[in-house]
Amino acid sequence: MPQLPDLSKMAIAELRQLAETLDIKEASRLKKNELMDAIHNLSKNTVMEENNTGQNQENPLSESAEAAKKRRNRLTRKEEEEAQAKKQENENKTEVPTAQVPPPVSDSNYNRKPFPPKNKFHKNKDNRHHEPLTGQDLDALMPPLPEENNEGESEVPTVIPENTPSIVAESNPESDRSGLPENSQPEEKKKPEKVVSVFELEGVVTTQGVLETVPDGYGFLRSPDYNYMPSPDDVYVPGFMIKQNGLKTGDTVRGTIRPPKDNEKYFCLVKIESVNGRTPEEVRDRVGFEHLTPLFPDEKLNLCDDPKHYSNRIIDMISPIGKGQRGLIVSQPKTGKTWLLQGIANAIAKNHPEVYMMILLVDERPEEVTDMARNVRAEVIASTFDEPADKHVKLSNMVLEKAKRLVECGHDVVILLDSITRLARAYNTVQPASGKILSGGVDANALHKPKRFFGAARNIEGGGSLTIIATALTDTGSKMDEVIFEEFKGTGNMELQLDRKLSNKRIFPAIDILASSTRREDLLIDKTTLQRMWVLRNHLSDMNSEEAMNTFLKYMQNTKDNTEFLVSMNG
Repeated sequence: MPQLPDLSKMAIAELRQLAETLDIKEASRLKKNELMDAIHNLSKNTVMEENNTGQNQENPLSESAEAAKKRRNRLTRKEEEEAQAKKQENENKTEVPTAQVPPPVSDSNYNRKPFPPKNKFHKNKDNRHHEPLTGQDLDALMPPLPEENNEGESEVPTVIPENTPSIVAESNPESDRSGLPENSQPEEKKKPEKVVSVFELEGVVTTQGVLETVPDGYGFLRSPDYNYMPSPDDVYVPGFMIKQNGLKTGDTVRGTIRPPKDNEKYFCLVKIESVNGRTPEEVRDRVGFEHLTPLFPDEKLNLCDDPKHYSNRIIDMISPIGKGQRGLIVSQPKTGKTWLLQGIANAIAKNHPEVYMMILLVDERPEEVTDMARNVRAEVIASTFDEPADKHVKLSNMVLEKAKRLVECGHDVVILLDSITRLARAYNTVQPASGKILSGGVDANALHKPKRFFGAARNIEGGGSLTIIATALTDTGSKMDEVIFEEFKGTGNMELQLDRKLSNKRIFPAIDILASSTRREDLLIDKTTLQRMWVLRNHLSDMNSEEAMNTFLKYMQNTKDNTEFLVSMNG
Protein backbone atom coordinates (compact mmCIF):
# COMPACT_ATOMS: atom_id res chain seq x y z
CA MET A 1 0.00 0.00 0.00
CA PRO A 2 1.39 3.46 -0.82
CA GLN A 3 2.61 5.57 2.07
CA LEU A 4 -0.04 7.98 3.33
CA PRO A 5 0.90 11.68 3.50
CA ASP A 6 0.76 13.69 6.69
CA LEU A 7 -2.97 14.01 7.18
CA SER A 8 -2.79 16.71 9.83
CA LYS A 9 -1.35 19.19 7.32
CA MET A 10 -4.09 18.57 4.75
CA ALA A 11 -7.16 20.75 4.50
CA ILE A 12 -10.58 19.29 5.14
CA ALA A 13 -11.48 19.57 1.44
CA GLU A 14 -8.39 17.52 0.52
CA LEU A 15 -9.22 14.99 3.23
CA ARG A 16 -12.75 14.59 1.91
CA GLN A 17 -11.42 14.18 -1.66
CA LEU A 18 -8.99 11.51 -0.44
CA ALA A 19 -11.77 9.80 1.52
CA GLU A 20 -13.97 9.70 -1.56
CA THR A 21 -11.04 8.20 -3.52
CA LEU A 22 -10.78 5.52 -0.82
CA ASP A 23 -14.57 4.93 -1.09
CA ILE A 24 -15.26 6.01 2.48
CA LYS A 25 -18.99 6.44 2.80
CA GLU A 26 -20.55 9.62 4.17
CA ALA A 27 -17.25 11.47 3.78
CA SER A 28 -18.99 14.77 3.20
CA ARG A 29 -20.70 14.54 6.60
CA LEU A 30 -17.59 13.72 8.67
CA LYS A 31 -15.43 16.26 10.45
CA LYS A 32 -11.66 16.58 9.99
CA ASN A 33 -10.74 14.44 12.99
CA GLU A 34 -13.25 11.79 11.98
CA LEU A 35 -11.85 11.75 8.42
CA MET A 36 -8.30 11.30 9.72
CA ASP A 37 -9.39 8.46 12.02
CA ALA A 38 -11.28 6.75 9.21
CA ILE A 39 -8.27 6.90 6.84
CA HIS A 40 -5.89 5.59 9.56
CA ASN A 41 -8.27 2.79 10.44
CA LEU A 42 -8.49 1.87 6.78
CA SER A 43 -4.70 1.58 6.49
CA LYS A 44 -4.43 -0.51 9.68
CA ASN A 45 -7.13 -2.89 8.55
CA THR A 46 -5.37 -3.28 5.21
CA VAL A 47 -2.12 -4.37 6.89
CA MET A 48 -3.96 -6.90 9.05
CA GLU A 49 -5.86 -8.39 6.15
CA GLU A 50 -2.77 -8.63 3.90
CA ASN A 51 -0.93 -10.58 6.63
CA ASN A 52 -3.83 -12.98 7.03
CA THR A 53 -4.15 -13.77 3.35
CA GLY A 54 -0.52 -15.03 2.99
CA GLN A 55 1.36 -14.73 -0.26
CA ASN A 56 -1.58 -13.91 -2.49
CA GLN A 57 -0.19 -10.44 -3.24
CA GLU A 58 1.35 -11.52 -6.52
CA ASN A 59 -1.98 -12.69 -7.89
CA PRO A 60 -4.65 -10.32 -9.11
CA LEU A 61 -8.20 -10.47 -7.88
CA SER A 62 -8.73 -14.22 -7.51
CA GLU A 63 -12.40 -14.30 -8.14
CA SER A 64 -14.88 -12.17 -9.90
CA ALA A 65 -17.34 -9.89 -8.17
CA GLU A 66 -20.26 -12.16 -9.01
CA ALA A 67 -18.58 -15.21 -7.44
CA ALA A 68 -17.78 -13.21 -4.32
CA LYS A 69 -21.38 -12.10 -4.12
CA LYS A 70 -22.66 -15.68 -4.40
CA ARG A 71 -20.16 -16.96 -1.82
CA ARG A 72 -21.12 -14.19 0.61
CA ASN A 73 -24.75 -14.99 0.21
CA ARG A 74 -24.08 -18.68 0.88
CA LEU A 75 -22.19 -18.05 4.11
CA THR A 76 -24.02 -18.90 7.25
CA ARG A 77 -23.41 -17.58 10.66
CA LYS A 78 -21.77 -20.82 11.80
CA GLU A 79 -19.32 -20.86 8.88
CA GLU A 80 -18.38 -17.26 9.55
CA GLU A 81 -17.57 -18.10 13.17
CA GLU A 82 -15.39 -21.05 12.07
CA ALA A 83 -13.54 -18.87 9.57
CA GLN A 84 -12.91 -16.31 12.28
CA ALA A 85 -11.49 -19.03 14.58
CA LYS A 86 -9.14 -20.39 11.86
CA LYS A 87 -7.91 -16.91 11.12
CA GLN A 88 -7.05 -16.43 14.78
CA GLU A 89 -5.09 -19.74 14.85
CA ASN A 90 -3.10 -18.75 11.74
CA GLU A 91 -2.12 -15.51 13.39
CA ASN A 92 -0.76 -17.39 16.44
CA LYS A 93 1.21 -19.95 14.33
CA THR A 94 2.87 -17.57 11.89
CA GLU A 95 3.78 -15.13 14.68
CA VAL A 96 3.00 -12.18 12.51
CA PRO A 97 3.72 -8.86 14.20
CA THR A 98 0.62 -7.92 16.07
CA ALA A 99 -1.49 -5.40 14.27
CA GLN A 100 -3.35 -2.92 16.31
CA VAL A 101 -7.00 -3.71 16.60
CA PRO A 102 -9.22 -0.93 15.24
CA PRO A 103 -10.49 1.21 18.06
CA PRO A 104 -14.11 0.67 18.98
CA VAL A 105 -16.57 2.86 17.24
CA SER A 106 -17.63 5.75 19.40
CA ASP A 107 -21.25 6.18 20.45
CA SER A 108 -21.55 9.33 18.41
CA ASN A 109 -20.57 7.51 15.23
CA TYR A 110 -22.74 4.53 16.09
CA ASN A 111 -25.82 6.63 16.63
CA ARG A 112 -25.25 8.24 13.27
CA LYS A 113 -26.48 4.98 11.57
CA PRO A 114 -25.05 5.51 8.08
CA PHE A 115 -27.09 4.19 5.20
CA PRO A 116 -26.02 0.83 3.72
CA PRO A 117 -24.66 1.00 0.16
CA LYS A 118 -27.14 0.05 -2.50
CA ASN A 119 -25.20 -1.90 -5.14
CA LYS A 120 -24.79 -5.42 -6.40
CA PHE A 121 -21.74 -6.23 -4.22
CA HIS A 122 -23.35 -5.12 -0.96
CA LYS A 123 -26.79 -6.65 -1.23
CA ASN A 124 -27.20 -9.09 1.62
CA LYS A 125 -30.53 -10.59 2.57
CA ASP A 126 -29.39 -11.31 6.12
CA ASN A 127 -28.03 -7.76 6.55
CA ARG A 128 -25.43 -9.15 8.94
CA HIS A 129 -21.86 -9.82 7.52
CA HIS A 130 -19.78 -9.27 4.40
CA GLU A 131 -16.78 -11.42 3.37
CA PRO A 132 -13.55 -9.47 2.74
CA LEU A 133 -12.14 -9.23 -0.79
CA THR A 134 -8.36 -9.08 -1.46
CA GLY A 135 -6.25 -7.96 -4.45
CA GLN A 136 -2.72 -7.08 -5.52
CA ASP A 137 -3.03 -3.50 -6.63
CA LEU A 138 -5.44 -2.26 -4.01
CA ASP A 139 -4.70 1.41 -3.66
CA ALA A 140 -7.77 2.21 -1.66
CA LEU A 141 -9.58 0.18 0.91
CA MET A 142 -12.83 0.81 2.74
CA PRO A 143 -12.99 0.69 6.55
CA PRO A 144 -15.80 -1.17 8.26
CA LEU A 145 -18.90 0.94 8.85
CA PRO A 146 -21.15 0.26 11.84
CA GLU A 147 -24.58 -1.01 10.76
CA GLU A 148 -27.59 -2.27 12.64
CA ASN A 149 -27.23 -5.83 13.86
CA ASN A 150 -29.87 -7.71 15.75
CA GLU A 151 -27.27 -9.63 17.80
CA GLY A 152 -25.06 -6.60 18.38
CA GLU A 153 -22.03 -8.31 16.67
CA SER A 154 -19.38 -6.36 14.78
CA GLU A 155 -19.17 -6.79 11.03
CA VAL A 156 -16.26 -8.20 9.05
CA PRO A 157 -14.57 -5.35 7.12
CA THR A 158 -15.31 -5.32 3.42
CA VAL A 159 -12.55 -4.60 0.89
CA ILE A 160 -13.55 -3.16 -2.46
CA PRO A 161 -11.11 -2.87 -5.38
CA GLU A 162 -10.50 0.56 -6.81
CA ASN A 163 -10.74 -0.49 -10.44
CA THR A 164 -14.40 -1.54 -10.17
CA PRO A 165 -16.33 1.73 -10.39
CA SER A 166 -19.63 -0.06 -10.86
CA ILE A 167 -19.42 -1.37 -7.30
CA VAL A 168 -20.04 1.97 -5.62
CA ALA A 169 -23.60 3.15 -6.08
CA GLU A 170 -24.28 6.80 -6.65
CA SER A 171 -25.88 8.50 -3.69
CA ASN A 172 -29.44 9.41 -4.53
CA PRO A 173 -32.59 10.12 -2.58
CA GLU A 174 -33.84 6.60 -3.13
CA SER A 175 -30.76 5.00 -1.58
CA ASP A 176 -30.95 7.44 1.32
CA ARG A 177 -34.55 6.51 2.02
CA SER A 178 -33.79 2.79 1.84
CA GLY A 179 -31.76 2.95 5.04
CA LEU A 180 -34.39 4.63 7.16
CA PRO A 181 -36.02 2.68 10.00
CA GLU A 182 -38.92 0.51 8.97
CA ASN A 183 -41.54 2.49 10.86
CA SER A 184 -40.69 5.76 9.10
CA GLN A 185 -41.92 4.78 5.65
CA PRO A 186 -45.48 3.74 6.64
CA GLU A 187 -45.87 7.12 8.34
CA GLU A 188 -45.10 8.85 5.05
CA LYS A 189 -47.75 6.73 3.33
CA LYS A 190 -50.49 7.33 5.89
CA LYS A 191 -50.54 11.10 5.38
CA PRO A 192 -51.28 11.11 1.65
CA GLU A 193 -53.79 8.29 2.11
CA LYS A 194 -55.80 10.42 4.51
CA VAL A 195 -55.79 13.39 2.15
CA VAL A 196 -56.71 11.26 -0.85
CA SER A 197 -59.64 9.68 1.01
CA VAL A 198 -61.11 13.14 1.65
CA PHE A 199 -60.86 14.33 -1.93
CA GLU A 200 -62.10 11.06 -3.36
CA LEU A 201 -65.50 11.70 -1.74
CA GLU A 202 -65.74 15.30 -2.93
CA GLY A 203 -68.72 15.68 -5.23
CA VAL A 204 -69.80 12.04 -4.84
CA VAL A 205 -72.54 12.38 -2.22
CA THR A 206 -75.68 14.35 -3.12
CA THR A 207 -77.92 15.93 -0.50
CA GLN A 208 -80.99 18.12 -0.29
CA GLY A 209 -82.23 20.48 2.38
CA VAL A 210 -83.91 23.77 3.14
CA LEU A 211 -81.58 26.75 3.39
CA GLU A 212 -81.50 28.88 6.50
CA THR A 213 -79.24 31.92 6.31
CA VAL A 214 -77.62 33.77 9.20
CA PRO A 215 -76.81 37.49 9.42
CA ASP A 216 -73.11 36.81 8.72
CA GLY A 217 -73.91 35.78 5.15
CA TYR A 218 -73.45 32.02 5.21
CA GLY A 219 -76.13 29.43 5.83
CA PHE A 220 -77.04 25.81 6.52
CA LEU A 221 -79.19 23.22 4.79
CA ARG A 222 -81.67 21.99 7.39
CA SER A 223 -82.92 18.42 7.23
CA PRO A 224 -86.68 17.63 7.20
CA ASP A 225 -85.92 14.63 9.43
CA TYR A 226 -85.29 17.08 12.28
CA ASN A 227 -88.24 19.36 11.38
CA TYR A 228 -85.81 21.93 9.92
CA MET A 229 -84.18 22.48 13.30
CA PRO A 230 -80.37 22.59 13.80
CA SER A 231 -78.96 19.05 13.72
CA PRO A 232 -75.70 17.13 13.06
CA ASP A 233 -76.89 16.43 9.49
CA ASP A 234 -76.80 20.11 8.52
CA VAL A 235 -74.69 21.09 5.50
CA TYR A 236 -72.68 24.30 5.51
CA VAL A 237 -73.31 26.66 2.58
CA PRO A 238 -70.57 29.27 1.94
CA GLY A 239 -71.57 32.90 1.65
CA PHE A 240 -70.28 33.33 -1.90
CA MET A 241 -72.63 30.56 -3.12
CA ILE A 242 -75.60 32.33 -1.54
CA LYS A 243 -74.72 35.65 -3.17
CA GLN A 244 -73.76 34.15 -6.51
CA ASN A 245 -77.03 32.22 -6.92
CA GLY A 246 -79.35 34.69 -5.17
CA LEU A 247 -80.45 32.18 -2.53
CA LYS A 248 -82.86 33.04 0.28
CA THR A 249 -84.05 31.44 3.47
CA GLY A 250 -86.46 28.64 2.60
CA ASP A 251 -84.90 27.62 -0.72
CA THR A 252 -84.85 23.86 -1.26
CA VAL A 253 -81.28 23.29 -2.47
CA ARG A 254 -79.95 20.08 -3.98
CA GLY A 255 -76.24 19.64 -4.60
CA THR A 256 -73.05 17.70 -3.99
CA ILE A 257 -71.09 17.90 -0.76
CA ARG A 258 -67.65 17.04 0.59
CA PRO A 259 -66.62 15.67 4.00
CA PRO A 260 -65.44 18.11 6.66
CA LYS A 261 -61.72 18.88 6.76
CA ASP A 262 -59.59 19.41 9.85
CA ASN A 263 -61.20 21.68 12.45
CA GLU A 264 -64.51 21.60 10.52
CA LYS A 265 -67.75 20.34 12.02
CA TYR A 266 -70.21 20.17 9.11
CA PHE A 267 -70.24 18.84 5.59
CA CYS A 268 -69.77 21.59 3.02
CA LEU A 269 -71.76 22.22 -0.15
CA VAL A 270 -69.52 22.01 -3.22
CA LYS A 271 -71.86 22.41 -6.18
CA ILE A 272 -75.53 23.36 -6.56
CA GLU A 273 -77.52 21.17 -8.95
CA SER A 274 -81.02 22.61 -8.51
CA VAL A 275 -82.95 25.12 -6.41
CA ASN A 276 -86.67 24.50 -5.82
CA GLY A 277 -86.70 22.08 -8.73
CA ARG A 278 -85.27 24.69 -11.12
CA THR A 279 -81.78 25.35 -12.42
CA PRO A 280 -79.69 27.96 -10.56
CA GLU A 281 -79.80 30.23 -13.63
CA GLU A 282 -83.61 30.32 -13.59
CA VAL A 283 -83.82 30.98 -9.86
CA ARG A 284 -81.29 33.82 -9.96
CA ASP A 285 -83.69 36.11 -11.85
CA ARG A 286 -86.92 35.32 -10.00
CA VAL A 287 -89.35 37.92 -8.64
CA GLY A 288 -89.81 38.18 -4.89
CA PHE A 289 -92.98 36.84 -3.30
CA GLU A 290 -94.05 40.26 -2.02
CA HIS A 291 -93.96 41.68 -5.55
CA LEU A 292 -96.14 38.98 -7.14
CA THR A 293 -99.71 39.90 -8.09
CA PRO A 294 -102.40 38.08 -6.02
CA LEU A 295 -105.70 37.02 -7.62
CA PHE A 296 -108.86 35.18 -6.58
CA PRO A 297 -108.58 31.39 -6.87
CA ASP A 298 -109.78 30.27 -10.30
CA GLU A 299 -108.71 26.59 -10.38
CA LYS A 300 -110.63 24.17 -8.19
CA LEU A 301 -109.06 21.42 -6.12
CA ASN A 302 -111.08 18.24 -6.61
CA LEU A 303 -111.75 16.55 -3.25
CA CYS A 304 -113.95 13.69 -4.50
CA ASP A 305 -111.68 10.68 -4.20
CA ASP A 306 -114.19 8.04 -3.04
CA PRO A 307 -118.03 7.84 -3.09
CA LYS A 308 -118.03 6.86 0.60
CA HIS A 309 -116.05 9.92 1.73
CA TYR A 310 -119.07 12.10 2.38
CA SER A 311 -117.12 14.84 4.17
CA ASN A 312 -114.99 15.59 1.09
CA ARG A 313 -118.03 15.51 -1.20
CA ILE A 314 -119.94 17.95 1.02
CA ILE A 315 -116.98 20.35 1.24
CA ASP A 316 -116.58 20.14 -2.54
CA MET A 317 -120.15 21.44 -2.98
CA ILE A 318 -120.90 23.91 -0.20
CA SER A 319 -117.42 25.46 0.23
CA PRO A 320 -115.14 24.49 -2.68
CA ILE A 321 -111.39 24.94 -2.30
CA GLY A 322 -109.28 26.41 -5.10
CA LYS A 323 -105.56 26.84 -5.66
CA GLY A 324 -104.60 29.90 -3.64
CA GLN A 325 -107.49 29.62 -1.17
CA ARG A 326 -107.23 31.09 2.31
CA GLY A 327 -109.56 28.83 4.24
CA LEU A 328 -110.54 28.75 7.89
CA ILE A 329 -112.09 25.72 9.58
CA VAL A 330 -113.88 26.99 12.68
CA SER A 331 -114.41 24.19 15.15
CA GLN A 332 -115.15 23.48 18.75
CA PRO A 333 -113.21 20.83 20.64
CA LYS A 334 -113.95 17.18 19.72
CA THR A 335 -115.74 17.92 16.45
CA GLY A 336 -113.41 15.89 14.21
CA LYS A 337 -111.33 18.66 12.65
CA THR A 338 -108.14 16.56 12.58
CA TRP A 339 -109.98 13.70 10.87
CA LEU A 340 -111.38 16.23 8.40
CA LEU A 341 -107.89 17.54 7.59
CA GLN A 342 -106.66 14.00 6.91
CA GLY A 343 -109.45 13.46 4.38
CA ILE A 344 -108.69 16.75 2.60
CA ALA A 345 -104.97 15.98 2.48
CA ASN A 346 -105.39 12.47 1.05
CA ALA A 347 -107.87 13.70 -1.58
CA ILE A 348 -105.50 16.44 -2.76
CA ALA A 349 -102.57 14.02 -2.84
CA LYS A 350 -104.57 11.56 -4.95
CA ASN A 351 -106.23 13.94 -7.41
CA HIS A 352 -103.48 16.58 -7.67
CA PRO A 353 -100.01 15.02 -7.57
CA GLU A 354 -98.51 18.25 -8.98
CA VAL A 355 -99.29 20.05 -5.71
CA TYR A 356 -96.63 20.13 -2.99
CA MET A 357 -98.42 19.67 0.32
CA MET A 358 -97.19 20.30 3.86
CA ILE A 359 -99.06 19.66 7.10
CA LEU A 360 -97.97 21.92 9.96
CA LEU A 361 -99.00 20.75 13.43
CA VAL A 362 -98.36 23.30 16.17
CA ASP A 363 -98.77 22.53 19.87
CA GLU A 364 -100.35 19.15 19.11
CA ARG A 365 -100.38 15.86 20.98
CA PRO A 366 -97.53 13.48 20.03
CA GLU A 367 -99.85 10.57 19.21
CA GLU A 368 -101.78 12.73 16.75
CA VAL A 369 -98.52 13.66 15.04
CA THR A 370 -97.68 9.98 14.57
CA ASP A 371 -101.17 9.19 13.30
CA MET A 372 -101.04 12.06 10.83
CA ALA A 373 -97.60 11.07 9.52
CA ARG A 374 -98.68 7.46 8.96
CA ASN A 375 -102.05 8.10 7.34
CA VAL A 376 -101.33 11.09 5.10
CA ARG A 377 -99.22 11.13 1.94
CA ALA A 378 -97.68 14.52 2.60
CA GLU A 379 -94.79 16.14 4.45
CA VAL A 380 -95.67 16.44 8.13
CA ILE A 381 -93.83 19.09 10.17
CA ALA A 382 -94.80 19.07 13.82
CA SER A 383 -93.97 20.69 17.12
CA THR A 384 -95.69 19.05 20.07
CA PHE A 385 -97.11 20.81 23.11
CA ASP A 386 -94.11 19.87 25.28
CA GLU A 387 -91.82 22.00 23.11
CA PRO A 388 -91.09 25.66 23.95
CA ALA A 389 -93.01 28.44 22.21
CA ASP A 390 -89.96 29.75 20.37
CA LYS A 391 -89.64 26.41 18.58
CA HIS A 392 -93.26 26.69 17.41
CA VAL A 393 -92.50 30.13 16.02
CA LYS A 394 -89.24 29.13 14.33
CA LEU A 395 -90.81 26.05 12.78
CA SER A 396 -93.74 27.98 11.34
CA ASN A 397 -91.38 30.60 9.88
CA MET A 398 -89.32 27.93 8.12
CA VAL A 399 -92.43 26.30 6.64
CA LEU A 400 -93.75 29.66 5.43
CA GLU A 401 -90.42 30.68 3.87
CA LYS A 402 -90.11 27.34 2.11
CA ALA A 403 -93.63 27.69 0.69
CA LYS A 404 -92.91 31.23 -0.53
CA ARG A 405 -89.73 30.16 -2.33
CA LEU A 406 -91.60 27.34 -4.09
CA VAL A 407 -94.35 29.74 -5.18
CA GLU A 408 -91.76 32.16 -6.56
CA CYS A 409 -90.59 29.35 -8.85
CA GLY A 410 -94.14 28.68 -10.11
CA HIS A 411 -95.15 25.71 -7.94
CA ASP A 412 -98.55 25.10 -6.34
CA VAL A 413 -98.24 24.64 -2.58
CA VAL A 414 -100.83 23.63 0.02
CA ILE A 415 -100.32 24.13 3.78
CA LEU A 416 -102.74 22.52 6.25
CA LEU A 417 -102.28 24.23 9.62
CA ASP A 418 -103.59 22.86 12.90
CA SER A 419 -104.13 25.18 14.54
CA ILE A 420 -103.71 28.90 13.97
CA THR A 421 -105.07 29.63 17.46
CA ARG A 422 -102.18 27.79 19.11
CA LEU A 423 -99.73 29.43 16.72
CA ALA A 424 -101.01 32.85 17.77
CA ARG A 425 -100.58 31.82 21.40
CA ALA A 426 -96.95 30.94 20.73
CA TYR A 427 -96.32 34.30 19.05
CA ASN A 428 -97.96 36.03 22.00
CA THR A 429 -95.59 34.20 24.37
CA VAL A 430 -92.37 35.14 22.59
CA GLN A 431 -93.48 38.67 21.68
CA PRO A 432 -91.74 41.34 23.78
CA ALA A 433 -94.18 43.32 25.88
CA SER A 434 -95.34 46.44 24.07
CA GLY A 435 -97.33 47.85 26.97
CA LYS A 436 -100.68 47.48 25.17
CA ILE A 437 -102.59 44.42 26.28
CA LEU A 438 -105.93 43.48 24.72
CA SER A 439 -108.68 41.56 26.45
CA GLY A 440 -107.70 38.01 27.27
CA GLY A 441 -104.03 38.88 27.78
CA VAL A 442 -103.20 39.23 24.09
CA ASP A 443 -100.43 41.68 23.28
CA ALA A 444 -101.36 44.30 20.71
CA ASN A 445 -98.42 43.37 18.44
CA ALA A 446 -98.56 39.60 18.95
CA LEU A 447 -101.12 38.90 16.21
CA HIS A 448 -99.22 40.63 13.43
CA LYS A 449 -97.01 37.66 12.53
CA PRO A 450 -99.83 35.06 12.63
CA LYS A 451 -101.80 37.31 10.29
CA ARG A 452 -98.74 37.55 8.06
CA PHE A 453 -98.59 33.76 7.96
CA PHE A 454 -102.27 33.32 7.14
CA GLY A 455 -102.30 36.23 4.70
CA ALA A 456 -99.52 34.71 2.59
CA ALA A 457 -102.08 32.43 0.89
CA ARG A 458 -102.81 33.74 -2.60
CA ASN A 459 -103.20 32.81 -6.23
CA ILE A 460 -100.36 34.29 -8.28
CA GLU A 461 -100.90 35.83 -11.68
CA GLY A 462 -98.84 33.97 -14.24
CA GLY A 463 -98.46 30.71 -12.30
CA GLY A 464 -97.97 29.46 -8.79
CA SER A 465 -100.25 29.50 -5.77
CA LEU A 466 -100.13 29.12 -2.00
CA THR A 467 -103.18 27.54 -0.36
CA ILE A 468 -103.51 27.63 3.42
CA ILE A 469 -106.30 25.78 5.24
CA ALA A 470 -106.09 26.52 8.95
CA THR A 471 -108.22 25.51 11.91
CA ALA A 472 -109.41 28.00 14.54
CA LEU A 473 -110.68 26.96 17.96
CA THR A 474 -113.81 28.43 19.53
CA ASP A 475 -115.79 27.80 22.71
CA THR A 476 -112.73 26.57 24.57
CA GLY A 477 -113.49 28.61 27.67
CA SER A 478 -110.48 30.88 27.06
CA LYS A 479 -110.98 34.57 26.42
CA MET A 480 -107.70 34.65 24.50
CA ASP A 481 -108.99 32.09 21.97
CA GLU A 482 -112.10 34.19 21.37
CA VAL A 483 -110.01 37.30 20.73
CA ILE A 484 -107.75 35.40 18.32
CA PHE A 485 -110.73 33.99 16.43
CA GLU A 486 -112.33 37.41 16.09
CA GLU A 487 -109.08 38.77 14.64
CA PHE A 488 -108.97 36.05 11.96
CA LYS A 489 -112.69 35.85 11.31
CA GLY A 490 -112.80 38.12 8.27
CA THR A 491 -109.36 37.42 6.82
CA GLY A 492 -110.15 34.21 4.94
CA ASN A 493 -112.00 33.81 1.64
CA MET A 494 -113.38 30.38 2.57
CA GLU A 495 -114.95 29.31 5.86
CA LEU A 496 -116.10 25.91 7.07
CA GLN A 497 -118.09 25.74 10.31
CA LEU A 498 -118.23 22.60 12.46
CA ASP A 499 -121.08 22.04 14.91
CA ARG A 500 -120.57 20.45 18.34
CA LYS A 501 -124.23 19.38 18.49
CA LEU A 502 -123.80 17.08 15.50
CA SER A 503 -120.66 15.47 16.90
CA ASN A 504 -122.39 14.89 20.24
CA LYS A 505 -125.09 12.95 18.37
CA ARG A 506 -122.37 11.09 16.46
CA ILE A 507 -123.32 12.62 13.13
CA PHE A 508 -120.18 12.90 11.04
CA PRO A 509 -119.08 14.96 9.29
CA ALA A 510 -120.28 17.53 11.82
CA ILE A 511 -120.48 20.37 9.26
CA ASP A 512 -122.83 23.31 9.62
CA ILE A 513 -123.90 23.51 5.98
CA LEU A 514 -125.77 26.81 6.21
CA ALA A 515 -122.88 28.65 7.92
CA SER A 516 -120.18 27.38 5.50
CA SER A 517 -119.38 29.12 2.21
CA THR A 518 -116.65 30.30 -0.19
CA ARG A 519 -116.14 33.77 -1.61
CA ARG A 520 -116.32 34.04 -5.40
CA GLU A 521 -117.24 30.39 -5.80
CA ASP A 522 -118.48 31.22 -9.30
CA LEU A 523 -114.79 31.17 -10.39
CA LEU A 524 -114.39 27.58 -9.22
CA ILE A 525 -117.56 25.75 -10.39
CA ASP A 526 -119.58 25.90 -13.61
CA LYS A 527 -122.88 27.80 -13.95
CA THR A 528 -125.12 24.72 -14.03
CA THR A 529 -123.71 23.34 -10.80
CA LEU A 530 -123.82 26.81 -9.23
CA GLN A 531 -127.52 27.26 -10.02
CA ARG A 532 -128.36 23.84 -8.58
CA MET A 533 -126.44 24.67 -5.40
CA TRP A 534 -128.42 27.90 -4.99
CA VAL A 535 -131.66 25.97 -5.27
CA LEU A 536 -130.40 23.41 -2.76
CA ARG A 537 -129.36 26.10 -0.27
CA ASN A 538 -132.72 27.77 -0.63
CA HIS A 539 -134.37 24.44 0.14
CA LEU A 540 -132.19 23.89 3.25
CA SER A 541 -132.50 27.43 4.62
CA ASP A 542 -135.53 26.57 6.78
CA MET A 543 -133.77 23.58 8.40
CA ASN A 544 -131.40 23.50 11.30
CA SER A 545 -127.87 22.06 10.99
CA GLU A 546 -128.91 18.55 12.07
CA GLU A 547 -131.79 18.29 9.58
CA ALA A 548 -129.68 19.70 6.75
CA MET A 549 -126.87 17.19 7.33
CA ASN A 550 -129.29 14.27 7.55
CA THR A 551 -130.85 15.33 4.23
CA PHE A 552 -127.44 15.48 2.56
CA LEU A 553 -126.37 12.09 3.86
CA LYS A 554 -129.71 10.50 2.91
CA TYR A 555 -129.39 11.37 -0.78
CA MET A 556 -125.61 10.96 -0.97
CA GLN A 557 -125.64 7.33 0.09
CA ASN A 558 -127.33 6.32 -3.17
CA THR A 559 -125.09 8.33 -5.55
CA LYS A 560 -121.54 7.89 -6.82
CA ASP A 561 -120.54 11.53 -7.29
CA ASN A 562 -121.82 15.07 -6.73
CA THR A 563 -123.18 15.48 -10.25
CA GLU A 564 -125.46 12.49 -9.79
CA PHE A 565 -126.44 13.81 -6.35
CA LEU A 566 -127.54 17.19 -7.71
CA VAL A 567 -129.51 15.52 -10.48
CA SER A 568 -131.30 13.32 -7.95
CA MET A 569 -132.24 16.38 -5.88
CA ASN A 570 -134.17 17.80 -8.89
CA GLY A 571 -136.52 14.81 -8.85
